Amino acid sequence: MPFARRFALILLWLALPLAAFIAANKNDPYLLALRGAGNIGLVLACIAIVVLLLRRGHWRRAMGKLLIALWCLPPLLMSAAHLTFELRKRDVLTASVAEARQLGPHFMVGYSSFADVARLAEQGLIGGVYVTRHNLRRKTIDELQAEIASLQDKRRAAGLPPLVVAADQEGGIVGHLSPPLTRVPALATLAGLAPDLQQVKAEEFGRIHGRELAGLGVNLNLAPVLDLKPPVRRNRLDFHTLIGQRAIATDPVVVGTIASAYVRGLEASGVGATLKHFPGIGRVRTDTHHFSANLDATVAELEASDWQPFREVLAHSRAALMVGHVTLTAVDPDRAASHSKRVVDGIIRDKWHHQGVVMTDDLVMGAIYQHDVCKAVVEAINAGVDLLLVAYDGAQFYRIFKCALDGSREGKLDTAMLRASEARLDKMRPGDRIAEVD
Repeated sequence: MPFARRFALILLWLALPLAAFIAANKNDPYLLALRGAGNIGLVLACIAIVVLLLRRGHWRRAMGKLLIALWCLPPLLMSAAHLTFELRKRDVLTASVAEARQLGPHFMVGYSSFADVARLAEQGLIGGVYVTRHNLRRKTIDELQAEIASLQDKRRAAGLPPLVVAADQEGGIVGHLSPPLTRVPALATLAGLAPDLQQVKAEEFGRIHGRELAGLGVNLNLAPVLDLKPPVRRNRLDFHTLIGQRAIATDPVVVGTIASAYVRGLEASGVGATLKHFPGIGRVRTDTHHFSANLDATVAELEASDWQPFREVLAHSRAALMVGHVTLTAVDPDRAASHSKRVVDGIIRDKWHHQGVVMTDDLVMGAIYQHDVCKAVVEAINAGVDLLLVAYDGAQFYRIFKCALDGSREGKLDTAMLRASEARLDKMRPGDRIAEVD
């Protein structure tokens, strides 16, 4: 056999496990870029390889027959993965009205397909939507505004409360709707100013964001960041969080001052704020977009520093609180804070007496999604988390909602926690925007 043909066969054997893995995991968030055209391309490539191997006569040899059979496997695996997704989706979409009314308000979802999210909104399977830059792809800002208004119209027609509509406009490197919305500098750029000027400029930034978001139909901004700025040295395991560029300052007093003023500006424009990422990720050396992470400081250390801005802003605003996927080892070493009853109910509710809305960070992040996401969903609801965010890959909503649906059907959900959460969410509806602090 000529060297070139032998080399090509070796490549086919080597490429086979990768093709099979991609096919079997076509719905994984990490493979989002391959969906649609990428999946079709993979199937066509497999068919082409099988046809080529048959035409070259490889079916006459045992190893050739095995190779041909194995290259038929990726399309079958992809079909099985697609069937699993569709069955899960059907189960969610056929949930009873009672199940939708009980669970739907607790989910906020990002989306690519307007038709899909409109159906979820009309059936009461979600309580909010998250809009970001891909929602502006091939759309003008006016078209996105009309899309959001249409979703709210569908809610009214269905006799359901308005959707919470969220966006992520922090300023600086995180401004997912800028452009076309105004690019506002990061709040960290204000840290070196005199305290009075810090407040003036921060409130101005908040008013700019608030005015533009409100005009679009957004009523909740996933900002500001209250994590303390980490040491200057770059964290090589931080690929996407980039908290060093997003955090305001190392001094908790400065963070509290600037963040409070920014929140005042947002709220004055009719847009709610979201304080993130409690219990703080400035000390964490791992990116929770991809990996589990521990926060090993003591509660006393955190109360004296990292948590000061959170308590300060919560006490003087109507802000929601986002809980991150770091494990607060001093309180609950067995699970991330985002689904820890000891953290959410024990610290935020009981110790801090905060009765505003608490939400998770994106459940599609690797720290949660790549582990037992169903257990995390049930535990988050039972811990008193009000909103579960599915942002980066909205298609994962069906898997994550199915976790809650199964938990409800199996009697695993705390109905008292759900009722208390429903009361908090009722106060969050557009108009009051975000729940009042107790």
